[in-house]
Amino acid sequence: MSAPKPIQIVGGGLAGLTLGIALRRRQIPATIYEAGNYPRHRVCGEFISGRGQSSLARLGLSELIENAGSICANSAAFFTASQSGRAHTLPVSAICLSRYKLDSALCNEFKRLGGELVSGQRWREDNFAEGFVRAGGRRVQVEQGSERWFGLKIQARNVTLAADLEMHLSRQGYVGICRLNDGEVNVCGLFRRRLGENAPADSRELLRGEPGSPLRERLADAKFDDASFCAVAGLSLKPQRALARPEVCVGDAITMIPPVTGNGMSMAFESAELAVAPLAAWSRGAISWNEARTEIASACDEQFFRRLRWARALQQLMFTSSLHAPMLWLADHSDLFWRLAFERTR
Repeated sequence: MSAPKPIQIVGGGLAGLTLGIALRRRQIPATIYEAGNYPRHRVCGEFISGRGQSSLARLGLSELIENAGSICANSAAFFTASQSGRAHTLPVSAICLSRYKLDSALCNEFKRLGGELVSGQRWREDNFAEGFVRAGGRRVQVEQGSERWFGLKIQARNVTLAADLEMHLSRQGYVGICRLNDGEVNVCGLFRRRLGENAPADSRELLRGEPGSPLRERLADAKFDDASFCAVAGLSLKPQRALARPEVCVGDAITMIPPVTGNGMSMAFESAELAVAPLAAWSRGAISWNEARTEIASACDEQFFRRLRWARALQQLMFTSSLHAPMLWLADHSDLFWRLAFERTR
C-alpha cells in the first residue's frame, strides 16, 4: 500500500487546527499555514454552543478543551438600550473559553501529534490545487450598499453578570458578554457603519454601550485588558453555499453565521469533522479530490442551511431598533419564542 498523500491546510483558526489534529490522529501527513502567530486574541464570542460540542467529543477533544480552562454556561439574558430582561436557563449548556487559550491548546496538540505548522506567513496563492484546504480567509463583504459590518472584542475583569451570557442590543449593533474562567469576561460586539458616517475616536466606546444603558452600567467598573482588544472589518453575513466554492473549504471560509446566534465556533468544529473522512479517503487513494470536495460541501450545506436561514431572520430583528422592546417582552414571557430562537440556530 502506498503512503498517504499529504494535506495542506491554509488557515490555522478553529476549523484548520481541528481538522489538522483529526487528520494526524488518522496518520495523515498534514501541514497548516497560518498568517499569524500563537497565542493571540481574535474577535470571537468565545461561546461554544450546539452540535459543535458533540463534534469535539467525537474528535476526542473534550478533555483538551476542559484542561484549557473552559467553563459551562447555563443561562442567558437579553437587554435593550433601556430595558433589562430576565435570565433564562439555556435548553442545552454551552462552553465558554478564551480563544487565546483555546487556539494555543489546539496548536500545541497539532504539533504534538507530528503536524507541521508554518506560522507568521500569509498564503499568497489564489489557486487551491488538489490536497489544499481553505480553512482561513473568511468571506469579505463585497456587495455595495450603504452599510458595512465590523466586529470588536476585549476582555475585562470586575464585571458582575446577571447570566452566563448577556446579549445587549443597541441602535448601532449588539454586544455579547460571557463568563470566562479566572474571573474574566469576554466582551464582543457586531456593529454597522453607514457610508459617510464618522467613526468614534475610540472604537472601544462602542463596546461600553450607550449612556444610561444596562450595558454601560454593567461595564462601569470594568478593568479592561487592552492587550486583548482586537477588531475585524468587512464582514459578510450573507449565507453562502459550500458547493458554490471550487475549493475544499471549512469554517468561515464557507460562510459566517451572525454572531448573535453564538454558533460560529460550533460550525467551525462541525465542518472540520465533516471534512475528515473524505479527506482521509482521498489521501489513501480511495476517492478523487473532486469526490472528496463534493462530499464535504454537500454535508456542510445540508447541516448548516436551516440554521443560517433562521440566523439571518434573527439578525434582521437585532438591527431593527423598533422591534427591540417587543422582542425582549417575548423573550421574557414566551418560552416557545426563547427556545425557538436558540434551537433553530443550532
